[in-house]
Amino acid sequence: GGLPDKLNFTLVEPLNKLFKDEVRTLGLKLGLHKTIITRQPFPGPGLAIRILGDITKSKVTLLQQADKIIQDTIYKYNLQHEYWQYFAILTNSKTVGIRGDIRSYEYVLAIRIIQSKDAMTANFAKVDFDILEEMSSCITNNIIGINRVVYDITSKPPGTIEWE
Repeated sequence: GGLPDKLNFTLVEPLNKLFKDEVRTLGLKLGLHKTIITRQPFPGPGLAIRILGDITKSKVTLLQQADKIIQDTIYKYNLQHEYWQYFAILTNSKTVGIRGDIRSYEYVLAIRIIQSKDAMTANFAKVDFDILEEMSSCITNNIIGINRVVYDITSKPPGTIEWE
């Protein structure tokens, strides 16, 4: 998804009919190290799909910084094997906040952490509030451009794992 209708090359996708759990199983059978198979996202889209609205270099940078904080926090608490996926979504919404002593008008970032066996259905993870608070504080205190963090508690269905 997301490719233009007309390409200047032939697209070869021999595994495009496999689901994520099947790709992970295949990776294990091929001898790929578990750290590769469980990395985020694997398999899956690049970060651009997690940016709502226009994709710009500055938005990609914001999302990369926030996603790194989420990844680092998950690893800090050794939770990387507890969840199917964990990631940030940079929404296209901005809200009023306070940065220093002045008002700011910056993006809302959503955190999505889900548990699943095969990605066909998924439940939002009931992450400890202290961990979510740590992620939120680190993101809003260190990333100029994001002043609000929300946690997505939608299961699949009715939602999907990704937002786009």
